Amino acid sequence: MELTGSGLTCARVHTIAYGGAEVTLGSLDAAWLAYEVAQDLLGPVYGQTTGVGANKSVEVAEGGHDLLRSHATGAGPLVGPERTRAMLAVRLNQLLAGGSGVDPRLLPVLAEAVNGGAVPPVRTYGAIGTGDLTALSVTALCLLGEIPWDGPRFPLASSDALPFISSGAATLADAALACHRLTALLDAAVVVAARSFRAVNASAEPLALVVQEARRQPGQAIVAARLRDMLAAEPVRIQDPYGFRAFAQVHGTAVAAASQASRTVEIDLDSATENPLIADDLAWHNGNFHAAAVAHALDGLRTAVATAAQLSTARLAAMMDPALTGRLPFLAAEPGGNGALILEYVAQDALAELRHLAGPVSVGTAVISRGTEDHASFATQAARLALRCVEPLEVVFACEAVAADLALGEPGPDRPLDHELDTARENLRTSY
Repeated sequence: MELTGSGLTCARVHTIAYGGAEVTLGSLDAAWLAYEVAQDLLGPVYGQTTGVGANKSVEVAEGGHDLLRSHATGAGPLVGPERTRAMLAVRLNQLLAGGSGVDPRLLPVLAEAVNGGAVPPVRTYGAIGTGDLTALSVTALCLLGEIPWDGPRFPLASSDALPFISSGAATLADAALACHRLTALLDAAVVVAARSFRAVNASAEPLALVVQEARRQPGQAIVAARLRDMLAAEPVRIQDPYGFRAFAQVHGTAVAAASQASRTVEIDLDSATENPLIADDLAWHNGNFHAAAVAHALDGLRTAVATAAQLSTARLAAMMDPALTGRLPFLAAEPGGNGALILEYVAQDALAELRHLAGPVSVGTAVISRGTEDHASFATQAARLALRCVEPLEVVFACEAVAADLALGEPGPDRPLDHELDTARENLRTSY
């Protein structure tokens, strides 16, 4: 996969992290231009001729390596190799976009690290959505040979230190992985819901085109169109429970939120979020490192995902009702049997986890560095929580899928949705 500084998507980040795709480099022209400008800069440059944070007005000489050593202090469990691989790829792509001023000879070395599966010992805690300074400082010291790792080395100059670590690459990597996986689950859930509709003979009337055109919510229209193509049964009830009647509205909101979150993350994957930004022969001191947009998008995604899961549990409950399925209570094989009752416990447990993970992080803040840094996005936490949503969301949809299979009987080749469901299941497997 060629990295060029543009066109990196959440799906491509996932392929690099989990699919083993090797990366190649596009043009280094933008990186070389910024580097050459950086070598000729006059006047104070934050983090290079000055200290950082509250020390921004303190002149320093060759303080970059000290900056790395002081900031390479994370805590908690080590981050998994796939996530660190994604982080390296994201930072590499950002550097290709130019604007950092880092030595371009570093970029092929980073590509070698990605392709060789090198894993810097990055720990979980150490960022608040204003740059992944600890994770990237650890990586820089690995490149310098001061921290052991199984990857290549590169003699980062003192002047390369801040330009290399001035990024939220680890946060963006987690966000990209979460967006890709949650999107895949939401996509597969439409096929699962179609089976649930059939299991209770739910009406397809709420999915009608005329209904969708009366309310032009794009996510709703997309979901309704997909589900409409899978269903042809005539309605047997005037109105079904909300789990069916409002499926397009609720699930469509989650689909739209996933699309919006992906777009927001992908903008930053291809952006030079450097501070200072080296451009137009100057060093521009700025706040592009602040990830408020990502934090808010992921907060919205987690909330929408939890709501979609809640409606899945409602459909699951409906399939336990003989008045809707025409089967025995709980889809039992014989009268008095418990059947699939336990699925409701499992799904509700997973749903409770999703509700917990849905709490917004973007309403928080932090004041650090003697008041100089007086706000934080907590996008790091938003991304981490979004990744944690994947497992319980899969559990909820899986419980619904099992119940639908039981309600419809054992899947057979004559069932028109079997191929769709098998495809969805395969997509889920390959998405990991």
